Amino acid sequence: MTTEEMNAPSFDGPSHDRGDRDRGGDRDGRGSGGRRFGARRRGCNFCIEKIEQPDYKDVSMLRRYVTDRGKLEPRRKVGTCAKHQRGVATAVKRARQVALLPYTAEHDRYSGILSSGRSSTGRR
Repeated sequence: MTTEEMNAPSFDGPSHDRGDRDRGGDRDGRGSGGRRFGARRRGCNFCIEKIEQPDYKDVSMLRRYVTDRGKLEPRRKVGTCAKHQRGVATAVKRARQVALLPYTAEHDRYSGILSSGRSSTGRR
């Protein structure tokens, strides 16, 4: 057998060559450090805007940190730092205490404060 015959590929058995498939796995061209979930990590809005403490009277700001069910959004979802997340929790609790924010979605449904004034259950 010559050296050309030894180096030539053999076609008599199953080939372990992957053919034209790329060797990247399931990365789809994202590069070596692609993110799994979501977009780029953003910083804390309070730190960026240099706000010391969240204000409980700023209801429109606090609504971004409360779900439609009345629960606080987690830090990993809204992007706040630990210090300001504690401040947001305190501000939301104070706003609930003085009835600026509802405790649950049930309060919203019965009171009609956040909706157009009509409740879905017929109670006023």
